[in-house]
Amino acid sequence: MSGYTVVTGAAGFVGSRLVAALNRRGITEVLAVDHHTQRNLSGCRIADYLNHEEFLSRFDGRIEVVFHQGACTNTLEQRVDFMMASNFEYSKRLLALCQQRRAPLIYASSAAVYGAGRAFREEPACEQPLNVYGESKLLFDQEVRRLGKPAAQVAGLRYFNVYGPNEAHKGTMASMAFHGYNQMRENGKIRLFRGSGGYADGEQQRDFVYVDDVVAVNLWLLEHPGVSGVFNCGSGRAQSFNQLAAAVINAVRGTRMSVEQLVKLGLIEYIPFPDGLEARYQSFTQADLARLRAAGCRVEFRTVEQGVAAYVAELKAQ
Repeated sequence: MSGYTVVTGAAGFVGSRLVAALNRRGITEVLAVDHHTQRNLSGCRIADYLNHEEFLSRFDGRIEVVFHQGACTNTLEQRVDFMMASNFEYSKRLLALCQQRRAPLIYASSAAVYGAGRAFREEPACEQPLNVYGESKLLFDQEVRRLGKPAAQVAGLRYFNVYGPNEAHKGTMASMAFHGYNQMRENGKIRLFRGSGGYADGEQQRDFVYVDDVVAVNLWLLEHPGVSGVFNCGSGRAQSFNQLAAAVINAVRGTRMSVEQLVKLGLIEYIPFPDGLEARYQSFTQADLARLRAAGCRVEFRTVEQGVAAYVAELKAQ
């Protein structure tokens, strides 16, 4: 029997899309590690479904590679002990086991480590998280850096603003593309935040990256076990929330209207920030892909218009 491919957070957003992609490659001996409902894994082939502690207790030489996607991703979470236990302490235990067993570890970090900075390079000088979530992810990245030359591959991917199918369970933490689609269905318009950080209404810019492109980078790392380090995983381009909203509206309505036209028609409107959020809000992100490209990764990333069109088509099909 071949060894196991492990995906933590397997029933979650990126994890479930990764399991499906592994299946398409003929990899079905998958240990799915999570505590959520398995709805996102419907149609996927797995060898077993374990909770996080059970998995660690059963970690043995049959584990070939671990994709560590599991985490608390609520950027508004204020319980420091809970966040650190979920995102830092558990990850450290998993890292130690992977190094001991010489099993590659490919894990999810986050662009939240950069905070309100304007430079998004994988360097300590650029890392200034604004919340406990970002701090927990940065602490584990630093733990990986301290390894020096690892006994087995350890590669972290700093996800930027990921959107796409299988994110509905994230609730308020789901992407603006998801919420925008639902707002269009329910109210016939999309609400965006007013201007912040020197940006006009809806003009805050993020690096929006389609989930299947994120999965493609994970799989590229699987194919290149000699690549270790911490890498950005984004499209490398910043696009505004106005552009994202326009892409959703046009995909839903089958139109090709500009942001200005949509605002004039009342299809995009702007609302104030909730109390306390604006001070902790990233108004601009854009992945610097130099390190990822230098490692040899040539995955092409969709634009917002391309990714949203694919996403809306899948949402409509559901």
